[in-house]
Amino acid sequence: MPLYEHTFIARQDLSNTQAESLIEHFSTVLADNGGKVIESEYWGVKTMAYKINKNRKGHYAYLRSDAPATAVQEMERLMRLHDDVMRVLTIKVDEHEEGPSVQMQKRDERGDRRERR
Repeated sequence: MPLYEHTFIARQDLSNTQAESLIEHFSTVLADNGGKVIESEYWGVKTMAYKINKNRKGHYAYLRSDAPATAVQEMERLMRLHDDVMRVLTIKVDEHEEGPSVQMQKRDERGDRRERR
């Protein structure tokens, strides 16, 4: 089955438990349609570059999945209909990277970056 990475932003006025329950809800949608979630991460509340629906911040979540295209389409459809979800991004990847995502790594572990002037 194809491999996907999903990132979504939920409204800022939700509690942390409500945002994490959204991750569980969409994971079960994938599982019910023949897919499986390999890893899920809750990135927390982050400030966005611009306002979305009059919100400056949002709860960010990240899922790595192994699912058929129909399961991903159904999950995206439900995300777009859900009132608490503001933005959705799904990317098809060739393989998943090992370990946590870049967002969850400590600054020291991120590797070489160019120096600031």
